Amino acid sequence: MSKWAQSNGILRDEKGVAHILGLSGGKDSTALAILMSERHPEIPMSYLCTPTGDELPEMIGHWENLEGIIGRPIVRLTNTHPDGGPVTLDTLIRDFGALPNFRQRWCTRMLKIQPTRAYMKKAHPAKLYVGLRADEPTREGIFGDGVCSVFPLREWGMGEADVWKVLEDHKITVPRRTDCARCYHQRLIEWKFLLELHPDIYEDACRQEDATGHTLRTPGRDTWPVDLRGLGAEFLSGRKVQGEKAYRDRVDRGQSPCRVCSL
Repeated sequence: MSKWAQSNGILRDEKGVAHILGLSGGKDSTALAILMSERHPEIPMSYLCTPTGDELPEMIGHWENLEGIIGRPIVRLTNTHPDGGPVTLDTLIRDFGALPNFRQRWCTRMLKIQPTRAYMKKAHPAKLYVGLRADEPTREGIFGDGVCSVFPLREWGMGEADVWKVLEDHKITVPRRTDCARCYHQRLIEWKFLLELHPDIYEDACRQEDATGHTLRTPGRDTWPVDLRGLGAEFLSGRKVQGEKAYRDRVDRGQSPCRVCSL
């Protein structure tokens, strides 16, 4: 790393350009990080993630494992709370006295988009390396005119099967959830898995519902209880979720999808 110049604490190439790869932790960004470290070790790449403080233990372990594979640290981007600590999902819920929902998605804006935009502004001029595959439609960038987005997976002609092969070759299992452990957007089966695997986190989410008088679920979305305590009681009674077996089989294959809150 000593051969690379720095300004504003950010690594730059000989032309002063910063090279940045945002990691959601999902299969595509994980594969891209590995391939860039292997195919282009000469690039002074900065690897970023945006923790919310509500990651599952397996997600934290995934980031740490990936650091060992690419041989570089992953920068954890967070805003600073007035109390001196990082802004997390929990501090936002306490500060707002409310839970995020599809109308108030301040969690993604404040925990992911804002700190990343601030970093990209500091890094200008910069190239952002995005894990967009050749078999996906083009996405628009959200980080401004000073950022040039590049798509190596697309340039290499790599599709989803190629990405899974990279992960298999490196013995990597992508975590079932790469976003928050609790999210208004998640499905019934994901709440059921949270209760089964991390009952302490599920109970903490129930506590937050009690404290705010709101729910992390959407009323009228389905026929299940809206509040998490009632939902948990249904799960514990043995009630099955539609599509549960197919989802469990997919998880067992290490191919369970995650959706929101990725860079």
